[in-house]
Amino acid sequence: MIRVTELTRRYGDVLALDRVDFSVGRGEVLGFLGPNGAGKTTTMKILTGFLAPTAGEARIDGRAVDGRDGEFRHLLGYLPENAPAYPEMRVVDYLRFVARLRGLRRAGDAVRRTLERVGLEPMARREIRALSKGYRQRVGLAQALVHDPPILILDEPTSGLDPNQVVGIRALIRALGQDKTLIFSSHVMQEVQAVATRVLILDRGRIVADGAPAALGVGEGWSRLRVVGAPPEAVVARLAALAAVAEARAVADGVEIRGHADAPADAARSAAAAAVIAAGWALTELRPAGDDLESVFRRLTGPSTGDARP
Repeated sequence: MIRVTELTRRYGDVLALDRVDFSVGRGEVLGFLGPNGAGKTTTMKILTGFLAPTAGEARIDGRAVDGRDGEFRHLLGYLPENAPAYPEMRVVDYLRFVARLRGLRRAGDAVRRTLERVGLEPMARREIRALSKGYRQRVGLAQALVHDPPILILDEPTSGLDPNQVVGIRALIRALGQDKTLIFSSHVMQEVQAVATRVLILDRGRIVADGAPAALGVGEGWSRLRVVGAPPEAVVARLAALAAVAEARAVADGVEIRGHADAPADAARSAAAAAVIAAGWALTELRPAGDDLESVFRRLTGPSTGDARP
C-alpha cells in the first residue's frame, strides 16, 4: 500500500531525511519511532502530500505522492499531532463539513457510521470547544476516518491525554488496525509495543531498525508469568491449550508463553491472564520476558561518542 524509495529531505543545510526506504503492506500496524528531530513528522508530511521531498519518492497504492495527482489523497486519513478543528462547531456539523470537502455523496450516512465507530455518538451535538482533550482527539480521528480510507497516518495520537484517555484511544487504534493499513508515531513505548505489528525506528534521518517487535529483541516474543496456587506444570498445561498461545514453558522463576507471530502482541498475555484468573489462581506478575521496546530504542538511538545530535 505504501512504498518509500530513497526519500530525502533537506531544510537548508540540515539533512532531515537521508535516503529512507521502506514499505508498508495492507493490514500492517506500523509503530513509527525516533527521537525528536529524527524525521518522523517530516516523513508523515511527505506521505500525506503536505511536504515535497528534496529527492526520492513516495507512492500510495502505486500512485505518486505529488502535486500533479491528488487521487492518492482519497486513500488516506491523516491525524496531525495538533488536529485542526473549528471549536465553535458542533461535532456532527464539523464531520458533515469534512465529509462534503471529501466529496461524499451520502455524507449523513458516513458521519453516523464514523460517530459510532469512534465512540462520539453521545457528544455529537456538543461544540468541539466544550469537549475534553480525549474527545477532541476522537474528533480528530473521526475526520481522518469519515471517508473510510484504507490507510491511516496518525502523528502522536495520544499526545497530552491522561492515562484513562490513552487506554481508550489505544483500544480504538487497535480496532482500526484490524482492517486498515496504519502508521502511527508515539513517544510512549508501551503503547507501540502493545499495538504495533511492526516497528520502524528513525535516528538522524536514517532507519536504524525495522521489523516485528520480537524480531527487534523485544521480549523475543515471550512473556513471563508468576502464578500462585498451582504447580508450574499445571499452569503450563492450561496455558499451552489456549488458542492464542503458540508455546508455553516452565522457567526457574515462573512460566513463559509465546503468542502466534501473526497475532497482536498482547493477545497471548490477555488470554493467559484470563485463564489463570478463571482457574482460581493468583497472577502476581505478567511482563515481557526480554528487553522492552524502550530498552531497544535507547540502545539504537543513544548518542554516539563524539556525535552530537543536531
